[in-house]
Amino acid sequence: MKAVLFLFALVCTLWQCVHAQIPSEQEQHVTSFFNSHGGSTSRHTNNWAVLVCSSRYWFNYRHMANALGMYRTVKRLGIPDSNIILMLADDTACNSRNKFPGCVYASAARDLDLYGDNIEVDYRGYEVTVENFIRVLTGRMDPSVPRSKRLLTDDRSNVFVYMTGHGGNEFLKFQDNEEISAFDIADAFEQMWQKKRYNEIFFMIDTCQANTMYSKFYSPNILATGSSELDENSYSHENDRDLGISVIDRFTHHILRFMEGVNKTSQATMQDLFNVYDYEKFMSHAGVRSDLFRRPLDQTYITDFFGGVSQAEVMSPPLSLSPSSNEGSEPENVPESELPVELDQSLDFTSWISSDTNATVRSADEVYGYDGILHELNSRAHAPKQGENMQSVRAWVSTGLLVALVGWVGSNTT
Repeated sequence: MKAVLFLFALVCTLWQCVHAQIPSEQEQHVTSFFNSHGGSTSRHTNNWAVLVCSSRYWFNYRHMANALGMYRTVKRLGIPDSNIILMLADDTACNSRNKFPGCVYASAARDLDLYGDNIEVDYRGYEVTVENFIRVLTGRMDPSVPRSKRLLTDDRSNVFVYMTGHGGNEFLKFQDNEEISAFDIADAFEQMWQKKRYNEIFFMIDTCQANTMYSKFYSPNILATGSSELDENSYSHENDRDLGISVIDRFTHHILRFMEGVNKTSQATMQDLFNVYDYEKFMSHAGVRSDLFRRPLDQTYITDFFGGVSQAEVMSPPLSLSPSSNEGSEPENVPESELPVELDQSLDFTSWISSDTNATVRSADEVYGYDGILHELNSRAHAPKQGENMQSVRAWVSTGLLVALVGWVGSNTT
């Protein structure tokens, strides 16, 4: 009987210790807030886009329209210009044969100017080369290259890579001067993976025999799609008689048309996008390669690659506070009792988050001000925490019961 009571007390104590490790309801709420992305299973915290039009000259007008159409889409869905690398010959809008100077349209109706006055071309004209494209991906840049021309990604970055131009079996021409092969891109992606320059990549290409360009990929977490199979052409969609040329390709046109129904908070998935692929529309067999991709396509949101909606990562280092208005001056003598304490996950971070889904997390100094932060942190840190108090009481009660039972057993034995 005594042995049974002793065993019961020991089990109760162990249960209390395990229960004390279970996060409180508030901690679970904060964790779920930061780790959720509307149900997305992606772990990324930032989005980047690399958009490449590898053609030049007036008769390749449609390729420039393809790239600008993608540029407009990713900007509309929240990726800022600072996170977009646009490589464009940029010789069409102001071409002497352009009947509508300074404009680029993707339809004969000319209802939307893709060029406009809010476009940032990072690599223009003869800067659009195979070497520069590989350097952008791998980060092997000369120190003199400005930040605006760099792909500053990390292991939490989702990268959308779009390419359009003239190509063939496992190659894509760059301005009728050189070619990039499927091996080159595959090796560049592998370098990115080894250097922790991406979390996931979505590769899309619109060219003849496009699907051969992703056939050599071997790095993890890459999803790829192309406009046509081996020995198939990628066709233009619409001609503008006033311009005398084609203004957009079929594959890109229908992709952009689908994307017009997607917004920043949309829960449309990549599977929804691939479901609209139709030979009757494309006049070619568009392909998808997902064997390297670790997530189910029906759980991968389009905004995971096309949008600026992403997760916030909870960091553990203490918050460094300094009065912005007193920069360069001697620090004030702050009483020890008013010094800020180290943040923990039990604090309510949700009030520091912008309501705009496209905005980044604002710093505490921007929301409260320096004095407000001190008051907020100390009032919360020094206030009684009901969950912690209850865990402490349970631990002490269990310890007391264990000691009493051990003493009782010992006294009866003697």
